[in-house]
Amino acid sequence: MSDYKESKDNPLHKEYGILSNTRYIIRKMAQYQPSVLFLMFIGLVAGSVFSYFWGIFGKYVIDIIQTQDGESGERELIKLILIAGGIAAVLTICTVTSGSKTWYRWIYIRMNMINERIAKVLDLKYELLEKPDVLDVAERASQATGGNNNGVEGMMHLMMQLGQSSLTVIVTFIAVTVLDARLIIAMVVLTIVQYLYFRHIIKVDKREVWDKLSGSWRSRHYMERITQDFDFAKDIRLFHLSDFLTEKFNALNAFFIEKNDYHHKLWLRYNFVTAAAGTAIKILVYAVLYVSVLKKDMSVGNFTMFLSFSLAFSGALMNLLQRFGDYKRASLETDDFRSFIDLETGDDEKDCIPLPQTDSFEFEFVDVSYKYLKSEKEALSHLNLKISAGEKIAVVGLNGAGKTTMIKLLLRLYDPSQGYITLNGIDIRKFRRADYYKLFAPVFQNVEIFAFLMSENIAMKRKDGLDFERADKAAREAGLEERIASLTKGLETPLTKIVEDDGVDLSGGEKQKLALAKALYKGAKIVVLDEPTSALDAIAEQNLYERFDEMIGNKSAVYISHRLASTRFCDRIAMFEDGRLVECDSHEKLMALNGKYANMFNVQAQYYREHPENGGNADA
Repeated sequence: MSDYKESKDNPLHKEYGILSNTRYIIRKMAQYQPSVLFLMFIGLVAGSVFSYFWGIFGKYVIDIIQTQDGESGERELIKLILIAGGIAAVLTICTVTSGSKTWYRWIYIRMNMINERIAKVLDLKYELLEKPDVLDVAERASQATGGNNNGVEGMMHLMMQLGQSSLTVIVTFIAVTVLDARLIIAMVVLTIVQYLYFRHIIKVDKREVWDKLSGSWRSRHYMERITQDFDFAKDIRLFHLSDFLTEKFNALNAFFIEKNDYHHKLWLRYNFVTAAAGTAIKILVYAVLYVSVLKKDMSVGNFTMFLSFSLAFSGALMNLLQRFGDYKRASLETDDFRSFIDLETGDDEKDCIPLPQTDSFEFEFVDVSYKYLKSEKEALSHLNLKISAGEKIAVVGLNGAGKTTMIKLLLRLYDPSQGYITLNGIDIRKFRRADYYKLFAPVFQNVEIFAFLMSENIAMKRKDGLDFERADKAAREAGLEERIASLTKGLETPLTKIVEDDGVDLSGGEKQKLALAKALYKGAKIVVLDEPTSALDAIAEQNLYERFDEMIGNKSAVYISHRLASTRFCDRIAMFEDGRLVECDSHEKLMALNGKYANMFNVQAQYYREHPENGGNADA
């Protein structure tokens, strides 16, 4: 589409302007493929000259035929043909070379700009990735690097087309003005009328077709996805949904056909207007030339040349107007890309200090509160908690109690809305995030498997940079020994079938064991387990926690679990409720206190006794 809705609803969106974006894209071309600028230049010059070259050649051929006879005329004609043939050959070589060598260089430049976008995403603070405005501008930046005549690559394509049309208009304008200035005025008026109707059709087409189809596209994609998604296959068959889904598809298709018909009718009308305007321009050109021949004794050669110049001017002017609209749209999309790349993260780490050179790390939450974006209630409120070096602490509570928020603050995925967290008495915001992250070996409840080798998933490094023996030991200690033994390639097995056909999928329990292996391999100073064993039964979870605790030795550890019995071995247990720390002490002391923790523990123990099939026992 040539019309693009300018987005000003996002406060992160910036407007740079066409000239600024043009300079920006030229700098990117010079940065990644400087030769493309020269190729574009020779291509646009050759393309411009070609649009009226044969008219000039025709003039001189006719002049020679009319003015020279015999052998001298033949010699001049042969000489002209050879010269024109040589010029045409050069122009052809320039055009073909430019066309064949620019397109993949444009793609290469766009791919490098995609790399810039991905690097920006990977560099963003985790907290920003949950903000709708950031996600929106990131998605717009992704669309701006989509290719074709859109966004950043579209500006490169269109820049060359506009350059060629502009050069042609300038050269032919002078020639047509010499012929008759009134012809220029008439051609400009007719071209503008044609262009205005073109813009009108685009607006109507967008409003009546594409805007109304936008919701239907989502519906269609959703319908296509669920009919091919294995997760939906059981319900579709067991509940006989095939007819129901087919009817929905037919209704969507009928709507698409209706809008498609309207779309083609609009552009059919435009084609008639274009043909009428083109015919009118040709009539005017021939009329002026006819008068010039009759009243100004214009030669046939000049007639041919000025006809070529006039038609080239008309075509170039129309193309210039149309492509400028496309160029403006591509520039607006480039605004989206630059808005994201220039996004200020507010995380200046220039004056950061190095981490303490010690194996003893103590953390303290000092009146820490955190509120999620657009949430009225604090997820964590006025938390004061110290985690001593080498201490094993359990964080327990119901869902929504603030456990995971507390962990994300400790890991510095979030920064507190109020208060601060210290490491050995120093505010953790004084350390570089990358350095601070190295202190932790986290295992989260939702385990994400990368389409890499199993060894690479454990080490989080490329195959040629990991310690294979260490990865193998970590995997076996985490309980993956049997699974590895069942695989022909062992740790060299690719995971998931997304990339490799011989990839394997892991069960929920195996994924969580893989996450534990990842933490063991990293060997960081502090281990954090955020309910990574939810796919295991209560006894298996307890055994795994206790075994994992033995494996990490005297390292500090924070364990989160909604099963209170799993973490009885910890030095202290921090009980959260509604975002607040309500109790914190050892299991024995909290049971003796007979408060909220003791009550929840007894409820869970009773549940296990009454339902032994769930894997619990009276002492769980």
